Amino acid sequence: MDRGAEAGMDEEHVSGYQRGGRRALDRVLAPEFLADLRTIDLDELRERRSLAEQEEADLSYARRLLQGRLDLLGAELQQRSDVDGGTDVPAARSDAELVARLTDVLADPRRTNHGMGRHTTVQPSRVGEHRRRAEAAVADPRLSDLSAMDDDQLAAARERLLELEGELSADRHRVQEAMDACTDEITRRYREGVATVEDALPGAR
Repeated sequence: MDRGAEAGMDEEHVSGYQRGGRRALDRVLAPEFLADLRTIDLDELRERRSLAEQEEADLSYARRLLQGRLDLLGAELQQRSDVDGGTDVPAARSDAELVARLTDVLADPRRTNHGMGRHTTVQPSRVGEHRRRAEAAVADPRLSDLSAMDDDQLAAARERLLELEGELSADRHRVQEAMDACTDEITRRYREGVATVEDALPGAR
């Protein structure tokens, strides 16, 4: 059984591999995506790596959006806990700092460091399904005024976003593995002389 079935995912979910699906994520995580890497031609191999890189960029950006909102929710819960307990936490970031972080993510989606030693200039797509889902989550009107929510509502909202962030993180990790496999195969071909520098030139394609 695939991950989508195991998770009992409904049509509203855009995260999670679905066997036979047409989304970029489904293509990248399908078993056949990596099954024939050593036999496909170099152009096809590069195309698969590019597809995986774009998907990784979209997932990374969506994850950052959720993490920014989670920081706001966590800060509100911590503040209430401090007030109830009569404690003060000087090291806690101010609301302005937390909002500034989320604003920065929304205003500047480009990020070159995607973790695990990766450095890429691929930018998230403006119509990516992961981006739409994440933006819908962080724009939930119920989260626009955290002070109006009771503790149970805040905790439930945080749990909901944590669940989605976990789904995105798991998918992102698997996409990164696929991207690395493509990169390793390209490197092997050049190292073993199967491909040459000339193959990368426009006239050679």
